[in-house]
Formats: sequence, C-alpha cells, structure tokens
Amino acid sequence: MPRTSLKLPQPGKLRFDAIPVSNIGRRNCTHEQCCQEGLAMLAESAASFRELHSQQVTNLPSRTEGIGASHGYGNYGNDPAGAPARILPIVLRAGTRFGTALVAIFCAYLGLRLSGQTLLSAPVGAALPYVLIPFVSVWGLKIAGAYQFSMNRAFSSLASTAFLSLVWPNAILVLGTLLFDGAADARSVGASAICAIAAVLAIYCAALAVVRHLAKSGRLSENVVIVGATDNARKLILRNSKSRELNIVGVFDDRLSRAPEDIAGVKVLGRIDDLLTWDQLPEIDRIVVTVTSDARSRVRTLIDKLRILPHRIVLLLDLDGFDPETESLSQIAHSPAAYVSGAPRDARRALSKRASDVVFAILLALAFSPVLLAIAVAVKLDSAGPVFFRQKRHGFNNQMIRVWKFRSMKTDKAAEDCMREQATADDPRITRVGRFIRRTSLDELPQLLNVLTGEMSLVGPRPHAVGMTTESIEVHDIVGDYAHRHRVKPGLTGWAQVNGSRGPVHTKEEVRERIRLDLEYVNRSSFWFDLYIMLKTAPCLLGDETRNR
Repeated sequence: MPRTSLKLPQPGKLRFDAIPVSNIGRRNCTHEQCCQEGLAMLAESAASFRELHSQQVTNLPSRTEGIGASHGYGNYGNDPAGAPARILPIVLRAGTRFGTALVAIFCAYLGLRLSGQTLLSAPVGAALPYVLIPFVSVWGLKIAGAYQFSMNRAFSSLASTAFLSLVWPNAILVLGTLLFDGAADARSVGASAICAIAAVLAIYCAALAVVRHLAKSGRLSENVVIVGATDNARKLILRNSKSRELNIVGVFDDRLSRAPEDIAGVKVLGRIDDLLTWDQLPEIDRIVVTVTSDARSRVRTLIDKLRILPHRIVLLLDLDGFDPETESLSQIAHSPAAYVSGAPRDARRALSKRASDVVFAILLALAFSPVLLAIAVAVKLDSAGPVFFRQKRHGFNNQMIRVWKFRSMKTDKAAEDCMREQATADDPRITRVGRFIRRTSLDELPQLLNVLTGEMSLVGPRPHAVGMTTESIEVHDIVGDYAHRHRVKPGLTGWAQVNGSRGPVHTKEEVRERIRLDLEYVNRSSFWFDLYIMLKTAPCLLGDETRNR
C-alpha cells in the first residue's frame, strides 16, 4: 500500500481540534468511562456544530493537516503541539511562501534601482514603499487563505482569490505613495507593484498546479479506513473521489449481512474483528467511524473495540446542517467530528521534531564515533559472532522495525525475530563486554542509525521486542492502553527511562508503571520536554546500578 504525505486543505478560522479526547493515558481510565466520554463528545460536537453553522462560520483553519507520514519523515501521533500535520505539505506551503516573497523582493529592488536610487542611498520615505511591496504581497495571500491550497475550490477560483489578494494591498500602497510622495514616485512604485503582482501570481499558480497534481495522483493522501457501511460514508467517499485528498483503503462493518460488497467503489473488507487483525493495519493513518447520532449501543460497542488501537479514531456524525456534498473527508477535524482515540497532529511539531532528530543524531554520531569504533572492536574480540544485533521490534503504529544494537549476548539468531526470555541479573548469555555496555546503555548507540532513517526518534517510548512477556503474559495483554504508546515513534531514550524504568520488566506492576510513563510522555511531548529528557539521560549513560540490563 502506498504511503503518502497529506497536508490537509484548511477551510477557516475556528478549530474543532479543541474537542477533548478520551481518557487515554490516564491512570484510572476504564472502558466504561471512555464510552461515556465518547458519547458526551458526540453531543458536545453536535451542539458546537449547530451553533457554528447557524452563525455561518466558514474557513476553519486545520489542525489536522499533516496526518500520517511516509518513512523517513514519520507520523508523530498526538504531538501536543498538535496540529494536524504532515511534513510534505508543510514544505510545499513554506516553499511557496518563500518563492513568492523572493520574487516580490526582486521586483521591488529592480524598481528601486530603475528609479535611480539604491536602498542605502535613498531617503527612508522614498525607499519605504519598495520595502513594503514584498510584505503586503505575502500578507495579502496569507489573510486570503491562498497558501492553504483548498481542494474544494476550482483552480480558477483560487487563482482569482490570489490575484485580488495581491492587488488591493498593493493598490493601497501605491495610493499612499501618491498622497505623500507625489505622482512621480507613485508611478515608479506602481510599476514595481505590477511587476511583483505578475511574478508572485505566476509562482503561486505554478505551486498550485504542482499541489493539485500531487493530490490527484494520491501522493498527498493519507491512508484511511471507514468503519460503518452507511449512507453518510457513501456520500463522503463520492465527494472524496473528486479531489483524492484521502486514500480510502476499505470499509469495515460488523453487520456484513446488511452491507453491500462495496460502497461507491470502495470494497467492504470485513468485520471489526477482521480490522483488528488486518496485516495492513500499521499502514493506516486514521480510522473514521460513520454512525448515526442515536445509535448509542453501537457507538459504545465500536469504541470499546477500537480504542485498543494506536490509530487516531474519529466519529463522524450525521448532524443537522452538515452537508457531505460540501465538506471533504479530509476536513473531518473541522466538521462534526469527535476524536475518541488519539488527537489531531501538528505539522510544525512533526517537522521540528524530525529536524531536531536529524541534527542531534548527526552530532551525537560524530561525537561518539571513537566510542562506537572502540566498542565494535571490543565486541568482535570478546566473543564469536557479529558486532551488531538487529532485533525485530514494534515501531510507530505498531509497525515492525529492525532495531540496531551492539551485540551484548552470545549469538542467537532466533532472538532477532522474537524475544524468548528477558535478561536477568547474572544472565549467562551476556558477554563480558556486553555486561559493561548494557549497564551504561552504550549498546543502544547504533540506534542513531534508526533515528536517521526515520524509524525512531531520539526521544520516545522505548521499542519493545516482538513476543516480550512478563510473568508468562505478553506485555500488550497486561495493560489495556498499551497500544497507545505506539502513537509516536519509539525513542533512543524516553521519559520512562529517565524515571528509573529501564531494562527488563519482570512484574506486571513494572509493566503498568512503564506504560503510564510512556503515555505521560505521549501527552506532554514537546521540543523542550524532549531536550530535558535528553539532558537527564546523560547521567544514565554513566551507569545505573539500580537496574539490571
């Protein structure tokens, strides 16, 4: 299944991402509380939507722009920074802003030089109108929402909006120049403004064409499955087929006897239990539940089944005043929708986290390169076998990844695919060098490669090995909200590790405490929190005698 990067078009100024999410990550959360909260959110979002619709509020700015992500960039789950966020669309938008600003600056500078002046030699009053041309041009496009690249409007409509948003602020600027500096200066400034408008509009239309092409080809689309073979789902699928904003993979419904084989060309793939065990589930970015607002018992059942997944789960309601013919599926976070599991994501947060991961990982790799080389030599000389150990572990959205480590135990190929037994104190499998590098966590340093490839982050819940058990029970069966730790990428270090929960977990209580700390990180994650954790990790690298690894 193709992975994609979608920056959802933003329709306006009011945000539905303020709707509270479920009790995920809270210590005393129960299934019944989650169900009750989900139903309460339905009523709240319904009331909010009716009130907003009666006021004819439009143009909602999206916090869900940027969901899902391709390998190497990543989908950062419910980043507290929030916004609905994908990196490629953010890059396209930023590039368009930069390009339009650059050509406007060039036109203004050219106009100033043709008037016989330079920026340094011209009086402030004479140079100011030229300086303002780039600012008012970019500002006009921004307040008109032109940089949002809405998929619900025709190309000509967006181009016209961009043209008008460029003309009126520049016209005011020229008029002000005429009033204060005279006709001669106004003619020169006007010529520069016309040049800037034409150049900026050309850059904008070119960027718009690229975005439209990428969207139509599905390269900006997130992978979505729909739960509920309802008429509302059919209308939304038909609407989405025109813009290809989302890649709707399939529909699941427990009432298969009443469901058709496909809905508007999208196949009904099975029941909810089939969705839970579906091998392509890690590739899905969001699960959309289409229900009727009065189907309380069915909503409760769906929430109870789906909340164990790490995915963002959204309830889409058939509210009064909601018209699927005018709202696209990608705008769910700004329409009558309630997040019952997960939260909208922040593209800027995802971008800044990815950038900081790459920068810090490169710096750490360079700083520790002598240490890495020395450990590699020591491991090779200490015992027979390879230097590195690559174990299969659970990553973002429960995807399987291969995590790099220095080999610290005797060679065991089977352990690479499934953990049979956690390490214990004085474990005979651990080598002499392995005991030291495990105690200091230096065996984890090769995971900087996983960070650079985008499979891991520097900070996040530690990736658990496939088949990891505690008291003969797989850890994911011990804590109901275990899967929610996979809403963010696993980390080289994490909040749990700097709070003493590092290494093996041999009791159910230790598992619960680690998951509590992991979910606390998921809910609090930010750049400064990550930086704090990284700084606090340093003493752990010098040794932690209280934990066995």
